[in-house]
Amino acid sequence: MKTSFKLQLEEKIAVITGGAGSICSTFAEALAAQGAKVIILDIDEKDGEKIAESISKNGFICRYIKTDVVDLDSLNNAKEEVKQHFGTPDILINGAGGNNPVCTTTNDCLKEEDLVKDDIKTFFDLELEGIKYVFDLNFLGTFLTTQVFAEEMILKDKAVIINISSMNALTPLTRIPAYSAAKSAVSNFTKWLAVHFSEVGIRVNAIAPGFFLSKQTKNLFLNKDGSYTKRANKIISHTPLKRLGNEEELVGTLLWLVDENLSGFVNGVVVPVDGGFSSYSGV
Repeated sequence: MKTSFKLQLEEKIAVITGGAGSICSTFAEALAAQGAKVIILDIDEKDGEKIAESISKNGFICRYIKTDVVDLDSLNNAKEEVKQHFGTPDILINGAGGNNPVCTTTNDCLKEEDLVKDDIKTFFDLELEGIKYVFDLNFLGTFLTTQVFAEEMILKDKAVIINISSMNALTPLTRIPAYSAAKSAVSNFTKWLAVHFSEVGIRVNAIAPGFFLSKQTKNLFLNKDGSYTKRANKIISHTPLKRLGNEEELVGTLLWLVDENLSGFVNGVVVPVDGGFSSYSGV
């Protein structure tokens, strides 16, 4: 990956949860290209290994560690492995997250007749197990990972935590209440952490991506013939830039937030990168 500027990250150690996903694998490539030693934590062993190998083949330092961010033993094992091979992180990116179809309603708005239709999943059909899964992955995974890694980051000079929130935290999307609520919790937690860590040298901010066309969203946004789905067209109609984004358009914000010289006085903010979606009322 090529960027238009070069930061001084050669001595920095960056841990990225969810690093096998589309957005955070792009972040891993970008930080490695800037000279950071990158450790990908993800439960997806196949993609995690593949991405780490690809980054390493380009001459950068990257390692994959299989990790479940809602399991404290798994997180602590990952922490010890990171310490053994690299040391204490300077940068922690909490990117593990996602939705689950079992927490998705069929329709945007409830109609009375939906209650008697077997093929319609309403709010009342959403199951506790699925809701817990989504909330734990997005919020608890961010909370626990920060607990495990941040204590020793206090000893580092100018450490940074970046959480990955979402447009859902600012404007909840239809059909996915658990994911929207969980990402709202991530944004709120970001602000709380920024205050709590303000006197021990750790800055905490978040990035709230808008809508990006990736391998994870391809089926949601594209029909089989390559045309946009109804949902994608609705999103684009509410995006002033009139398009979906691509993951590399998040990199500038990431690099700005991790560099003390560029953003040393930025703390406790949730930065939307959304083509103007969060600014548009639809009128």
